[in-house]
Amino acid sequence: MDTKDWLIRDLKEDWLEERAVRVEEVNKIGKKYYKQYDIKQGLRNSDGTGVVVGFTKIGSVHGYTYCDGVKTSIEGKLFYRDIEIEELVKNTGEFGFESIVYLLLFGEMPDEEELKKFNAILDGFRKLPTHFTENTILKSPSRDVMNKLQRAILVLYSYDEKPDCLDIDRILIQSLKLIARFPTIISYGFQAKAHYFDDQSLYLHNPKNELGTAANILHMIRANNEYTQLEKDTLDLLLILHAEHGGGNNSAFTTHVVSSSGTDTYSAVGAAVGSLKGPKHGGANLRVKAMVDNIKDNLDNYSDKKELKKYLKKILKGEVFDQKGLIYGMGHAVYTKSDPRAVILKRKSKELAAAKGRLQEFELYDNIESLTKEIFKEERGEDCEICANVDLYSGFVYQLLNIPEELFTPLFATARVASWCAHRIEQLVSDHKIIRPAYKSLKNEEKCTIR
Repeated sequence: MDTKDWLIRDLKEDWLEERAVRVEEVNKIGKKYYKQYDIKQGLRNSDGTGVVVGFTKIGSVHGYTYCDGVKTSIEGKLFYRDIEIEELVKNTGEFGFESIVYLLLFGEMPDEEELKKFNAILDGFRKLPTHFTENTILKSPSRDVMNKLQRAILVLYSYDEKPDCLDIDRILIQSLKLIARFPTIISYGFQAKAHYFDDQSLYLHNPKNELGTAANILHMIRANNEYTQLEKDTLDLLLILHAEHGGGNNSAFTTHVVSSSGTDTYSAVGAAVGSLKGPKHGGANLRVKAMVDNIKDNLDNYSDKKELKKYLKKILKGEVFDQKGLIYGMGHAVYTKSDPRAVILKRKSKELAAAKGRLQEFELYDNIESLTKEIFKEERGEDCEICANVDLYSGFVYQLLNIPEELFTPLFATARVASWCAHRIEQLVSDHKIIRPAYKSLKNEEKCTIR
């Protein structure tokens, strides 16, 4: 590069830096306006509850009640098609996740014969189309598997003879194919990433019939194909717990919004993947892992509760770790006293940690939960309720399963795609209006502040 090229580059950088400051300035909206016009930021009411924008039969989340206008905390409840999650995890068998997918799509649990037929359909769709792996996954690997998943979904549009058809039978076929293929796409996407960017050996294992989703994932991501029954059952449980969380979570709402435009299934599900990729949604357990790694690095004995509590207070004050003042894995938008997913997963994580000889690590997570509750009550009053959410334990479980962190969020997507497809169908058959909320223009009010 000659002197002229360097000069042009430097001028561009200076110009862009100056303009970036200007762009930020002209787009910033003062918080006072949200209060002045009673705008619900994040579609949240002033008490933190969500603004009701529609109906759903698919799932519901309960963390509080209202009586005479007073919000009261309760133990968290999660329902899939009006069946409580605790009941579901107790009564699902070898193919628990597949039973839940059936429930979310068809509104009832399958009997043994129906589940067998359903599994056969999914098995028939698990392999990717001819040349798809080579052309779409291996030839253009991505450092982020969620990015690869999103791109692959959009490419699958080209393999569909009627991709834009909105007949429900067609959308059901598209949905089942996506649900079946997500595990294969994320497994191959990870292998391509590991080979191209991390210089690891490339191995691709074809999905096998009659294994189910959880076992196939372990089969495809492990070089030796080996896994224990406990590992398979634990991953199956994780998939069940992540499968649905009401219509108001960001990715489900994204599915509703995009589907309301009348677009195709691949665009709608691709948009949901983009939503889940965000660290405030599907990437939250990675922040938990980073926080716990930081605690381990900075405490000589993280089993010492007094020292751990002191460090958690420093995290909360923004003095250490990422200085955001957040204890990741604690607190939820809806759940107050407890997150039922965290309660269930905590039990399973202790069982798996015992089998792996890592109970000391489990106790660290358990102590983070209990000590954070203590800190909040001490600093904000005895009435303050904060609970562990599912992300506190999910990342730990993935580590116990030797699943690389690049697959944490893609596995979340693999579980949640069944819900997205169900919510898409619900939107299309129940509400034919395009979702179009209003934004108030502040041109006149802000005019005097723009220089």
